[in-house]
Amino acid sequence: MTDAVPPLSESASDDETESPRLAPIEDPSAWKTQLTYMLARWQQGTVITPLKVVWARMPEGLRLAYEMNKLEGRLTLTPTLRLLVKELVATINGCAFCQDIAQADAQAEDVSSEKWDALLEYESHPAFDAAERAALTYAEEVTRTVDAEDDTFNALRAHFDEREVVELTWLVALENYYNLLNRPLGIGSDNLCELSNGTE
Repeated sequence: MTDAVPPLSESASDDETESPRLAPIEDPSAWKTQLTYMLARWQQGTVITPLKVVWARMPEGLRLAYEMNKLEGRLTLTPTLRLLVKELVATINGCAFCQDIAQADAQAEDVSSEKWDALLEYESHPAFDAAERAALTYAEEVTRTVDAEDDTFNALRAHFDEREVVELTWLVALENYYNLLNRPLGIGSDNLCELSNGTE
């Protein structure tokens, strides 16, 4: 299934080097947005481009974004699996921003570099266990077709309980949502990996 997925070292789009289609708002007038910018600088070392392009223009959505991020932190799925799923989905969709932020988070979580580098070979690489393979197959199939074959779903059920299946489905939908916000607006990588390594 993964033959058509571009390597993680390459973006499926050119949005890494392009400027956003809407100019980032560097100095928002709304005080809530200003506060969010301050928090972003403190947490990530920069104000991420989606915040400056999307949420500065639609600040009503900030609460929703906050609640979705908070909910993601409450999932029972392991942080490693969550990040692998997000990276795979973002790679399929060619969302350079989401690939970059997932990799920066993976570095912070100490996700195995062997596993991360072999993500597109998850079906056969020995670094992945059967549960991870089932979850990633499901994530890929749902992202590509907006559905899952019975065999894919049954393989998932062999390793995850009903809540975890729902969590995984929600996570895949959430990542696709973010990808669909970033790609059409030309939002590329913020080089968060370099920032987290202190190389910028």
